[in-house]
Amino acid sequence: MKYKRLTILCGHYGSGKTNIAVNMAYDLRSQRENVAVADLDIVNPYFRTKDSQQDFEERGIRLICSQFASSNVDLPSMPADLYSITDDKSLSVILDIGGDDRGAYALGRLRDAILAEGDYDMYMVVNKYRPLTPDAQSTLEVMGEIEAACGIPFTGIINNSNIARETTAADVLDSVAYAEEVGKLSGLPVVCTTVMEELYDQLSDKISPLLSLTLQAKLI
Repeated sequence: MKYKRLTILCGHYGSGKTNIAVNMAYDLRSQRENVAVADLDIVNPYFRTKDSQQDFEERGIRLICSQFASSNVDLPSMPADLYSITDDKSLSVILDIGGDDRGAYALGRLRDAILAEGDYDMYMVVNKYRPLTPDAQSTLEVMGEIEAACGIPFTGIINNSNIARETTAADVLDSVAYAEEVGKLSGLPVVCTTVMEELYDQLSDKISPLLSLTLQAKLI
């Protein structure tokens, strides 16, 4: 993929933003030297980018996250070095934002600097198999709530429709029309569809562009 300096991932609870953030960070690190992952998910303390901290360290990827991430302290907290995301222009950052509008309020703290710089993509990660986003209209409502909360417009859609390890190639294929409808109604491009790496070969000639994902250990 081609990346702006800031790549922002938003979406409904359980849409799979964190796993995409981790995989994108690995891909981005293969292209650029100074890379960070910023975990601004103050809503869900369980699925965290911090679970991949050792892998990040081995690959030379910086992690920006709350001191309480992946702990048993359920306390909304922002990273101490939050503003390095916008202040350090040498840093390419993947931002993992919390579910729905409540998580997007945290991103709003950086809104003015992000819009002023203009070097960002903000992707809506969609999953038709989540209870509250089963169709395009309900997904658009969530998108609107997120945009209103953070004040930053989306630039694209990532189709991450899955049911975890139960996902089949047919499930992914069945989600393509849904993602395209979200894109049509929102006026935004579907940047890619994601798929677990073990299903990639079954779908690579059927869906384009297709992004292969390796799952985090806690997600297995």
